[in-house]
Amino acid sequence: MITVLRIGHRIGRDKRITTHVALVARAFGADKILIDSKDEKIKENIQSTCIRFGGEFRIETGVKPKKIIKEFKGKILHLTMYGDKLSKSLKKINKKDDLLVIVGAEKVPGYIYEKADLNVSVGNQPHSEVAALAILLDRLTEGKWVKKKFNGKLEIKPSNTRKTVISKED
Repeated sequence: MITVLRIGHRIGRDKRITTHVALVARAFGADKILIDSKDEKIKENIQSTCIRFGGEFRIETGVKPKKIIKEFKGKILHLTMYGDKLSKSLKKINKKDDLLVIVGAEKVPGYIYEKADLNVSVGNQPHSEVAALAILLDRLTEGKWVKKKFNGKLEIKPSNTRKTVISKED
């Protein structure tokens, strides 16, 4: 099981990025996302996506990060541009372990670096946490997320020339 923990979410400032973190988590193979701030709007948006496009992805907001980290049984990964290279970190992850992937929004408290089993960097330059999460999940799942079936009410049919969405409710 892969759980993403979004910390430092500021409702007025980070709603778009946190929504994208959640959408990437869902599409790229995570099972759920936990967001530290209580934000019913993001929760509704992600649940709506799951209803329309399928999948068993779960979202909780208003969680207590310290409690989640303390009680987590598995490996804790913290995505940071200051961490070890992704290729080195991946060698230390057992595919059978439950994973908690911590993704920060604002400056991450020092205890996160200490509590994480792995501080992981997908690059040592400033970049988007959305991109970092996508790359991490792609490598963790070995690209298997691409073939995942979501069995939703709507399905996008790939096309080079038009936008095609198939409704399975008809």
